[in-house]
Amino acid sequence: MAGSMRSIVSVLLLLTACLVVGCGRGDGVAATTPGPASPAAGVVIVPPESPQSRQLRVAPVELAEVSIDEIVAPGRVIANPNRIARVLLPAPGRILEVLAGLGSTVERGQSLLTLESPDADGAISGYRQAEAGERQAAAALTKVEADLERARDLYGVRAIAQKDLLSAENDLAQARGAADVAHAAREQAERKLDLLGLKPTDSRQRLVVRAPIDGKVLEISVAPGEYRTDTAAPLMTVADLSTVWIASDVPESSVRLIHVGDPVSIGLLAYPGETFVGRVARIADGLDPQTRTLRVYVELSNAQGRLRPEMFGTVRHAGAPRKMPVLPPGAIVQEYGRSTVFAERAPGQYERRQVTVGAPVSDRLPVLSGVQAGDRVVVDGAVLLKDR
Repeated sequence: MAGSMRSIVSVLLLLTACLVVGCGRGDGVAATTPGPASPAAGVVIVPPESPQSRQLRVAPVELAEVSIDEIVAPGRVIANPNRIARVLLPAPGRILEVLAGLGSTVERGQSLLTLESPDADGAISGYRQAEAGERQAAAALTKVEADLERARDLYGVRAIAQKDLLSAENDLAQARGAADVAHAAREQAERKLDLLGLKPTDSRQRLVVRAPIDGKVLEISVAPGEYRTDTAAPLMTVADLSTVWIASDVPESSVRLIHVGDPVSIGLLAYPGETFVGRVARIADGLDPQTRTLRVYVELSNAQGRLRPEMFGTVRHAGAPRKMPVLPPGAIVQEYGRSTVFAERAPGQYERRQVTVGAPVSDRLPVLSGVQAGDRVVVDGAVLLKDR
């Protein structure tokens, strides 16, 4: 009997425990209240009242006219190849004087150097011989003409045979040919004197080499006392720098966007913040096979002489403008090699957005995709959200 009572008590205790556990579970479920929803993926939460929030500045995306097809390439100032003259030796000889130094400004026809040359004496002697030969040929022609007139008179009275008349006419033709040859030889000798700048009357004259164009002496490779025989080696290089060219290598993918005559803006390292304007003067006929670029030449006015060969800068060629969203550079951060902005979804909630940007235009970056005009994005302090 006692054992039966103990079994009944055990069962009652077990049922009571089950009821207590069950009630506890029900009470726990009823007492639980739903918490705030977790933020969506890619959304950064910054409480509006937090100190970090006060470091963020949000502004709407604006529209501006920009050229998305703008070409930006490095450039180098070179002398205008159409205005460069290399001064050569007119004849072998000894340099007596060098009358212009490196960097000198010279005018066309100005004396650059003098030399003595045996070719000068030879040219004068050749002219005198040619002149004497012309006089002799002229005298011979006069005599033959007189002989022909006399032969005609004699033949008219049948004092000579016809063959004698024909012989006199043949002599006249030969004398006229000799006179023409002598005249041509004298003119050729005279032209040689003109090219050398010599007069036919004086012997032992100095040759004077003169500037072929107005400009500056950029290179000089001669000194007094030297004896030069190579008439193909330049003695000086004179360049007119009133206009200069900018040589730039344009990528193959942008070749279609640039044409001869297009306006181009240039910024030079020597003059920061200053923009020079020129026009495309020439485009090379072939690509560089190594760099896959095309050489483009831009002509610039250089009336003040501020642009010097070998200056470096940047060439910008703007395409057709169109309205596009723009952002300041501070609004864009780099995450894992991608451009990202933080767009405001609600106060304190900022959504990561991957964007595609174009080449900088002034102090703005055109946005090709990722945001639209009117979207509110963090334009200052976006880097504070980068690692959150």
